[in-house]
Amino acid sequence: MSIAPKVRPPGDKKRAVAIVAALVLAVVVLTVLIVQTGGSRVVAPAGTSTSTLGSTSSSTTPTSTVPPSTFAPPSTVALATQPVTPTCPPAGGAPKREVLFSKAPPDCIARTSVWDATFQTSVGDFTVQMVAAKSYAAVNNFVFLAGWHFYDGTFFHRIIPGFVVQGGDPTGTGSGGAGTGTAVLARYGYPGYQFTGNTPPASCKTKTGPDCYQPYDFAMANTGKPTTNTSQFFIVLPGGQSTLDTEPLYTDFGHIISGTSVVAKIGSDGSTSGTPTVKVYVTKVVVAEVKA
Repeated sequence: MSIAPKVRPPGDKKRAVAIVAALVLAVVVLTVLIVQTGGSRVVAPAGTSTSTLGSTSSSTTPTSTVPPSTFAPPSTVALATQPVTPTCPPAGGAPKREVLFSKAPPDCIARTSVWDATFQTSVGDFTVQMVAAKSYAAVNNFVFLAGWHFYDGTFFHRIIPGFVVQGGDPTGTGSGGAGTGTAVLARYGYPGYQFTGNTPPASCKTKTGPDCYQPYDFAMANTGKPTTNTSQFFIVLPGGQSTLDTEPLYTDFGHIISGTSVVAKIGSDGSTSGTPTVKVYVTKVVVAEVKA
């Protein structure tokens, strides 16, 4: 007795093909997921406190983790991208704000002069006194920029309790906008130039003295070289001087003479990573010559 071969209905064959196709697709999808999950990705490391007060970084993206302030931003006007020729601002300040210049400023102050710079901030005022004879280039630069309202509307973008309060970057990123735009903006960021300032003596590394960093001193931030000063500054918080003295690379050109409690309040609103917990704005900086 012969047995006739069993013939599969057409529907069974189609279902078998569909099942095989589904299995193949599943394998492909799983493979893609494994590759994507295990592929190389650059993950930003957790922020850590360092003694470097660099004013330039590779990132020009504003820090999105800075919380919004209850204080309304002083200005929403876009930053200029075309530099202007630097000229000394008139006494009392320029009629409008300028933030980008084609080169470093001319000599605008007397070399024997003493200046007070009053910072009006969203949490109170403090005053810095700057002696031109101590660091003429830095004092001249600050008076020049303040006269052009460069600092008005900025905020303190880097605050490390027990170390420093840093500001002076109109982009609020710490990069100053370097690498964006063209010409001087791409090369240096705001304000469009760099200058060289003097630094505390190397002896500060082993022995403190009156020429070394002191609590509430006012100094220039840079990339670790005194030839790379721009507009960014920092205030030494109590305790920070001991770290800074180990690397006296930053031009020290002023000291807080009033409002230290305001500075202390700002300094308490920071973190070990430097990201502020409160965005404190500089609404205006007013400079005045107190000695010619």
